[in-house]
Amino acid sequence: RPAFAGRAGGIKMPAITQTLWPRHSPLHLFIAGAIAVLLFHQGWASLMHLAGFSPNPPFNFRPTQPLGVPQIWSNAFWGGIWGIVYGIVAARFTDRGPVYWIGAFLFGALALTLFGRFVIAPLRGQPINWDLIGAWRGFLINGIWGLGAAALLRWRP
Repeated sequence: RPAFAGRAGGIKMPAITQTLWPRHSPLHLFIAGAIAVLLFHQGWASLMHLAGFSPNPPFNFRPTQPLGVPQIWSNAFWGGIWGIVYGIVAARFTDRGPVYWIGAFLFGALALTLFGRFVIAPLRGQPINWDLIGAWRGFLINGIWGLGAAALLRWRP
């Protein structure tokens, strides 16, 4: 095998990187993560809002600070970034059977929710939210994002 025959969607990379890089290119991972926000994350948030389990309406176009980007597009962008992170993590476990789906759900549920609560909130000047009973919505919605990203990556040839 040549030294620069990478696995990530035809991108040529050094042999040492081949074992560390995911099966998909960063662009495909980003697109899967962003689409997973729009379809799965916000779709599930819509169902939870309609059922009365979430006070926050989905597909929020309120401008974010400091750039004024609508919240939904900010979420889609960061979903794309998390899609790349997910691809790197998912390359470490099998892509067959229930382990793939459980890993995808747990990655979304734990990584995204905990990062939001313990990193993003303090960066925004908000207190860390220790309310674990209320965290179930975040775990569920973000876990659904993980399943959606995993499904999109499996669906893509």
